[in-house]
Parts: sequence; structure tokens; C-alpha cells
Amino acid sequence: MTLAREPRTSPIVPSYGESSLADLAASVLAALTGAPAANVLGLPETGRVCLLIVDGLGLELLRGHQAAAPFLAELAFNSRPLTAGFPSTTVTSLASLGTGLPPATHGMLGYQVAIPGTGKLLNGLHWPKDVDPVAWQPQPTIYELAAAAGVSAVHVAPKAFRDSGLTRATLRGADYRAADSLGALAALTVDALGESDRALVSAYYGQLDGCGHQYGVASSAWVNELAHVDKLAEQIAAGLPHGSVMYVTADHGMVNVGPDDRIDADAAGSPLRDGVALLGGEPRARHVYAQPGAADDVLATWREVLGERAWVMSRDEAIKDGLFGPVGTPVSDAMAARIGDVVAACVGTWAVICSKDEPLESSLEGMHGSLTATEQLVPLLAPGAR
Repeated sequence: MTLAREPRTSPIVPSYGESSLADLAASVLAALTGAPAANVLGLPETGRVCLLIVDGLGLELLRGHQAAAPFLAELAFNSRPLTAGFPSTTVTSLASLGTGLPPATHGMLGYQVAIPGTGKLLNGLHWPKDVDPVAWQPQPTIYELAAAAGVSAVHVAPKAFRDSGLTRATLRGADYRAADSLGALAALTVDALGESDRALVSAYYGQLDGCGHQYGVASSAWVNELAHVDKLAEQIAAGLPHGSVMYVTADHGMVNVGPDDRIDADAAGSPLRDGVALLGGEPRARHVYAQPGAADDVLATWREVLGERAWVMSRDEAIKDGLFGPVGTPVSDAMAARIGDVVAACVGTWAVICSKDEPLESSLEGMHGSLTATEQLVPLLAPGAR
């Protein structure tokens, strides 16, 4: 089975090597260091780059709410879309942006993935103390590479994330500057750009994603938050020092999952747990780790139970179809072991929840992770250069 043969709505397979978040990061670094061969997006050479990352700002969502975000929406209608990567989730996307590499290479393959040989899951947002983030993700970051090339590297984000495992895995080499309000985020970002003639400054804002998860996308809370994001981007763009280019992007989009669209793997008698040792990923994008010898049966059961509600693949099929890296690029055994024996990406607004094991994740209004256009397509906006 390949994704191209699926009869239902076609999935958006990430465009690694052409127009993915990994390619944006690699192209930004190339534009700063003068390495045209790595600049696959053809970004203009410059001395200073500001990269604003808005968690949850999917391109389709932005285009559908132009009244709330006139500054960004005007840019979005003529912008080139990027694909987030798979899964379309924060852990994976921030790693792609932090390294300029696809998931199969940096190894941050989802929200929850198996730690091979342990029988445990690694949660990328709530990092376990016994796993070294540098050992788990040993590839150099774009910040380390920028600093080695004489480019000042700064990341501006909330103080709470400074020492997280995800930060250590994806932002090594950046001077981390804490900003816990929109005003501080804008001011510290602009200040950092002005400190050097050669600078890479990224800024991260996560509350739009938070509103979407809690209240749903297109809710009043989410729309109000989007308006604040629009003002944030406008303020940073207005303060850019001479010789700067700004890009705005996101890590994923989001869909609302209704109560009737939740398939509960923890429901009494659910066959989705048969032969399963670990159930990882998240509701919209599942890594299913089978008990020894049960992989084929688990694959058959998940395909039968989910039917047209998900694209269900074996590990080998997911790799072959290019979900985690460019088609035809080998995936190391170490990285393949982190991928589920079965991979399930939900169609439409369906989700496979675990009401007992994952009560918080199962209760969210907005979710993401899959291969729909709403989740996969993210913006690449350039509000102007100074």
C-alpha cells in the first residue's frame, strides 16, 4: 500500500528537499553564510534574519481569518506554502526548524515515540530526566552552525522553556533570551537584531496553539489571539534594523475534533489495543508499537477498524512513501526503531484518543499531527526587508 493509491482525499506528503520547514531553516542559514547550494528556497542573501515562529498558525487558518489578521493575511494570499513534516506537531517541526534536517535525520519523530529497547515512550514536551537530549538529537543545530560562521545566534521565547529537553535538543548554540509577554517578545527580538551586523534571531510564540487546543480553532478566544499575533508581527517588522529580512512561519495547523469523531482505543473491548505493546504519537498521528511477532496482525486490525478514517501504514510503507524524509533516502536502523510498527494518520477531523492513558490530550478541542492540508501547510511570509 502506498499513499498515492489511497481512494479517499489525498494526503499532503511533506515536500522534503523542496519546500518543507527543514528547507526553510537550511535556506535561512545559507542566506546568512553564503552557501547557495543549500538555499533551496532561493532566499535573498542578507546579513540579518528574523524568523518568527507562531505555534499553530496554519496557512489555511490564516487565509480563512483575514479580518482578524489583516497584516499577515494580506501576505498569506500571495505566499508560497511550506509543508510542516510528519507528524505535523511541535516537537518534530521545531527540530526541523532548529536543524534544517528532515525528521528521519534529526530523530524527533513525534510527540511520543518509543525509546528503543526500554519499553517506554519519550514525550518530547515533557522530557524524561534519564534521556540526554544531546544524545537523542546529536545533529548540529543551525544556531551552532551560524555561530561557527561568525553569525550571532539568538532565540527569544518564554522563560519556562529555557532549560527544557526540547530546547536543549533543538536550540543548542543560541543565546536564549526570555520574553514572557508579546511586548517583550517584540522588543527583545528587535534589540537582538540590532546588536550585530550578522545575526540569526528566532522568536517563538505559543499561545495561539494553546487557544486552539483549549477552545478550538475559529473560536472567539482563538480569533482574538490571532489578532494579537498579527500585531506582534507588525511591530517586529516595523522595528527591523537596516540590513534585515523577516520571515514568519508556523510549526503546524490544527483541526477541531468533535465528540463524535473520537475513536477511543481505551474503550472496553477495543481491538485497537490487541497485540500492542506501546501506543505513541498523539490522537491525530499514532505510532503503534506491536508486541513481538504481532506487527502484521496489528496492521490488519488498525486498517479494518479505522477504515476510511485514517491512512494506516506499516513502518516500511511510511518510510518508503516519504513521511519522515525524502523518498528514496535511507533511514538508519536507529531512527527506524523510533517509528511505530504501524503508523496511522487521521483523515478529516477523526482522532484516535486514549481516554484513560491520555486524559488531557484526549480532551482537547483542537488537534494536529496528520497529513491534511489544514495541518500540513504552513506559511512562509516575508513582511519586508530593511
